[in-house]
Amino acid sequence: MARRKDIDGSAGVPTFYGKELRYQRELAGLTLQQLVEGSFYGQSHLSEIEHGARRMPPELAEHVDKVLKTNGFFTRCCEDVRKAKRGGHAEYFERVLEAEKYAESIEEWAPSVIPGLLQTEPYARAVVQTAHPLVSDAEMDEKVSACMARACLFESDHKTPEYWAILHESLLRHPILPPEAAADQLDHISALARRRRIVPQVLPWNCGPHPLMAVGLTKIMTFPDAPPLAYLESQYSGDTIDDPALVRKYRKAYDWLRAAALPPEVSLAMIQDAAEDYRNGKQSR
Repeated sequence: MARRKDIDGSAGVPTFYGKELRYQRELAGLTLQQLVEGSFYGQSHLSEIEHGARRMPPELAEHVDKVLKTNGFFTRCCEDVRKAKRGGHAEYFERVLEAEKYAESIEEWAPSVIPGLLQTEPYARAVVQTAHPLVSDAEMDEKVSACMARACLFESDHKTPEYWAILHESLLRHPILPPEAAADQLDHISALARRRRIVPQVLPWNCGPHPLMAVGLTKIMTFPDAPPLAYLESQYSGDTIDDPALVRKYRKAYDWLRAAALPPEVSLAMIQDAAEDYRNGKQSR
């Protein structure tokens, strides 16, 4: 039998919380599977919470408190864990920040800004600086570093999610960076596609009315051990949707949007051509 991994509760709030969760579960004589029964979550999800690697969803905390009869302890304290794991990101984004790491699939619609998971450092800095023009250099660096940490998702050795991004053509034609940096950003997307880490599609600027035209950046995520999520973001706020009926509607709309976009191979050629145009001084103005 494999020796179970110890939990260092002194490493931080998430591991302290997780160690207490394991203690209470074992005190009750329950396995991981027995504790999650009756919830929408899998035992792997709960195991990662116990090891401090994953946040405790409020609805799961309520379920755990009820089963373990812990008088609301895990529900009260799960907010402390969420704050500890936020690191440089807005509060409204914390749930998505963790969900990206465990997603089985991620589908994004980007009408006005290249998705954070695909951004280069200069692009991320330009986006942050535009949104927060008066922050200190230290705060700026913290926010940009947090953005780039997300972008490392496709560089890790472990299995990455199936990632699909639909980009509006305007993102290729109207840059927010100098030409060489804009070319580097598009080259980065092309390289990820050629390495089969992502599938990008371009929605032509003249496609006419299309699904999701009334929303901003939209992300839909599925998981092997948790219900799917949809996330909608605007400049200073975001809305995470976990209602199954609503998530299904967004997924259906995304499927229709995917059908309206150019095929992946045509889209990749367009992205590569746009990068060359920037380098050769032929970009649209």
